Amino acid sequence: MDHVFGDERHRRLRAEVREFAEHEVAPRIPGMERRRRVDHELSRLIAEQGWIGVTVDPAYGGMGAGHLAKTIIIEEMSRVSGAMGAMVQASQLGVAKIVHFGNAAQRAAWLPRVAAGRCLPTIAVTEYGSGGHVLGMTGSAVRDGDDYVLNGRKVFVGNSHVGDLHGVVVRTGEGSRGLSAFLVESDRPGFSLGPHEGTMGLHGFSFGELIFEDCRVPAANMLGNEGDGLAVAYSSSVLYGRANLAAVALGIHRALVEETCAYASEQHRYGRPLCEVPSVKLKLGQMQSRLMMATLSLYHAVSLLDRGAACDHELINAKLVNVEYALDTARNAMEIHAARGLYTDRPIERYLRDAHHIFAPAGTSDVQLLRLGEAALGVDRGQWSERLAGRVAVSESGPVAAPLVA
Repeated sequence: MDHVFGDERHRRLRAEVREFAEHEVAPRIPGMERRRRVDHELSRLIAEQGWIGVTVDPAYGGMGAGHLAKTIIIEEMSRVSGAMGAMVQASQLGVAKIVHFGNAAQRAAWLPRVAAGRCLPTIAVTEYGSGGHVLGMTGSAVRDGDDYVLNGRKVFVGNSHVGDLHGVVVRTGEGSRGLSAFLVESDRPGFSLGPHEGTMGLHGFSFGELIFEDCRVPAANMLGNEGDGLAVAYSSSVLYGRANLAAVALGIHRALVEETCAYASEQHRYGRPLCEVPSVKLKLGQMQSRLMMATLSLYHAVSLLDRGAACDHELINAKLVNVEYALDTARNAMEIHAARGLYTDRPIERYLRDAHHIFAPAGTSDVQLLRLGEAALGVDRGQWSERLAGRVAVSESGPVAAPLVA
């Protein structure tokens, strides 16, 4: 769909990321799968390519290429490695909070480091006791002179163990206006990491636990104003999180279709290629149809976001469609591979495991459907893309969302 969405710059970017992923990332996958540990070295190598700064204004050293370019980077990385695609998407999710809520000093201090690959940012919202219910969090920050003292634990934090700068949302008061967000450097006293635990998929990626025990943070590290924490959490999830995760799912989906078509073309049954068996060809057709629809939904949504248009519903739908379709296609791929799909010498079982990791973050499919139901009824609560996308300035590298905080 490059001929419909994007231009020659996007095509060059896709080729660049694909070549890197196939030559630098792919050879490391067997080791990541075997060890099930965080790959710090590869995460840094990817960051050094400058892709984490794809939506960062060129004034800060970023690419200024916008959300469609960001989607292409994540998709192409995920096509080879869902783990490293997740690493890229989680870092860029961390960028959102600084772009939209950072003041001039915070943007000047951190965005150039992000763009140069010297800083991997995260966002930390979820807690064991509250899950996706953001207002149920109990982690706290208490003002003490010129500092805030943070206590609590955050879990399922993308890039937890490779992150340099954590955007942490904690409670500073009561109710929905009682949440605030802070930038917390990973070397601050009182901050520590929980042990990294192996999971079903995304081996090489970290999404673990951050621990705050009387962690003292300067008041100058607050993002926005006291009480803006809910906006930081929700807007980052909507404007970046849903599109980013949809891009990971899309990359895995594309790999599933490519690998399954190759397998069905190589194998022979009944004196002909497996792909010519009607029931198999039918499944391949279903997989291709889903892939086309998933691509269209996501590229359309992020193209609207690049233009500064209200597009929360399109972003929600893109997350829903891409996750559900990738999971459906993973099942078809396993059916076509049959017993061969169960062995680790082929990547199908890895794709299936990785795809399941994309279901819950930024809202499960049920959450997306509830939001779309509200849109259909005309009772939705407003659109973050309308509030925060701002005007879009066009640079030589592409569209750049204007910062929201002076």
